[in-house]
Amino acid sequence: MGVFEDLSSFLEGRLEEFMANNPQLELQALDDNLRDQEDETMRLLADLKLREKKLQDEILATAQEVQRWHERVEKAKRANRLDLAQPAEEREVVLLRQGNQLWGQMEGLKQRTYQTVELQKQIQAKRREVQVKLSEAQVNRSPRSFDTTARQWDSAGWKQPYPPGSAADPLEQAFRKWEMDDEIDQLKRNMGK
Repeated sequence: MGVFEDLSSFLEGRLEEFMANNPQLELQALDDNLRDQEDETMRLLADLKLREKKLQDEILATAQEVQRWHERVEKAKRANRLDLAQPAEEREVVLLRQGNQLWGQMEGLKQRTYQTVELQKQIQAKRREVQVKLSEAQVNRSPRSFDTTARQWDSAGWKQPYPPGSAADPLEQAFRKWEMDDEIDQLKRNMGK
């Protein structure tokens, strides 16, 4: 486990060093993260609005039932049918209680919707701020930045203009030359023994 921990620590250190030398990449990653959060809040808002509509429909249906049972209570009382009036009143009370619970759920949902809208506004503001900094970083980056090694950043991640192992890739050519020179030096040392 020590080797893996050492390797992990080494890679984390290299990544941190790389990110410090390439702040535009850190900003791009932050922008991507904020875009994901913004998309998630939009999905949440759509879900909340759908649930709010469903609750409104349930409240309206419950209110209509309350009205229907209230009329039945009144009708039973006028007809002096207390055997029907009392259970009808109990039903009306149950429906009123249910309507109050639905109304409370609706109020909670509206509060959650408001909080989600506020969160979305904050995310959008932060994202605009990051995009401004990202634009500034791209304008101000030095000519020795990582992009000069023939890699470019796109919305999907790193993109190489050369396929892996391509002979046209200057970095691939440099490594092949170095590896070949190293092998020749090794052969010379072995022959000299």
